[in-house]
Amino acid sequence: MSLLMLLLQALVLVVALAIDAFVCSFGYGTNKIKIPFRSVLAINGVCTLLLAIGLLIGDLLGGFMPLEITVWTSFLILFFLGMVKIFDSAIKKIIRKHNGINKNFSFSMLNLGFVLNVYANPEAADVDKSKVLSIRESIPLALALGLDGLSVGFGVGIAAINVWLIILLSFVIGVLMILGGSWFGNKVAQAVDLDIGWLSGIILLVIALSGIV
Repeated sequence: MSLLMLLLQALVLVVALAIDAFVCSFGYGTNKIKIPFRSVLAINGVCTLLLAIGLLIGDLLGGFMPLEITVWTSFLILFFLGMVKIFDSAIKKIIRKHNGINKNFSFSMLNLGFVLNVYANPEAADVDKSKVLSIRESIPLALALGLDGLSVGFGVGIAAINVWLIILLSFVIGVLMILGGSWFGNKVAQAVDLDIGWLSGIILLVIALSGIV
């Protein structure tokens, strides 16, 4: 495969994963919640780390598996996650219904209930209502955004796609997406429901199907 095709393949995958980060930061921007650059770096550091773990584990296991099994395993993981992302809005509504937006959660980066609440309501990460997302507050958001990357990374890594190129692009594109989303949300300056999570699902489905054609 040519360098250009490898770059394009990695770029499409990374953009699919970064769409959620763009939507979240857009929401912060419309609500006038600032994301300092150090918090942007922290969020993308955690997301990239989770993606890298998935990629490296998948790449390691893929070396011991027959080619046909790795191809189909990769396809099933990416196809399933693509379908989940397409119905992302419905899933978040279910989480909001059961968690409750006003429910008090103890602040802990290891509190699964809080992470799920942040996944469904990103603004909940601003626990102290300071309108500034601190590094400590950014960790649950990073975990909520990065769990998809962990799963997708495993599915892609097992298919032996260029691991280090994806990791590098993930961090760079992630930073740009958060900065861009926050800036754009600030310019809009009103509560706008930007629901494009389904787009990442479509991209993942295309990647999954292209892997077996």
